[in-house]
Amino acid sequence: MDNRHIVVFDGVCNFCNGAVSFIIKRDPKGIFAFTPMQSELAHELMEKYNIPDAGVDTFLLIKNGDYFTFSSAALEITRNLTGFWYFFNVFRIVPKPVRDAFYKLFARYRYRIFGRKEACMVPSKEVRSRFIGV
Repeated sequence: MDNRHIVVFDGVCNFCNGAVSFIIKRDPKGIFAFTPMQSELAHELMEKYNIPDAGVDTFLLIKNGDYFTFSSAALEITRNLTGFWYFFNVFRIVPKPVRDAFYKLFARYRYRIFGRKEACMVPSKEVRSRFIGV
């Protein structure tokens, strides 16, 4: 395992795949690596870090030996993106249970809104090195 931050995402979710593309475009140094929730590596990481309530609705970030889930994972990712995305961390003033309630509500309906694929995405040659465990 290298020292990149690992984003675990739902590999069949169209919105989640779009979020991965969004991160890649704003991460020119390549500090983020990605693995789908459906991969063996994702299951190993969840076991290693004893992550509770892990399921396909869980957005997960492993960074510097810690893990972040749900809205905290999204906000933590913005700290390392180019542009003004860092400023989204102002939302940390909103209590985590409130932020996560909105996150979970969105996650519950994301397939209906954005659709889903039958299988995990296959990364292009240009970004394949950013995906691990696939």
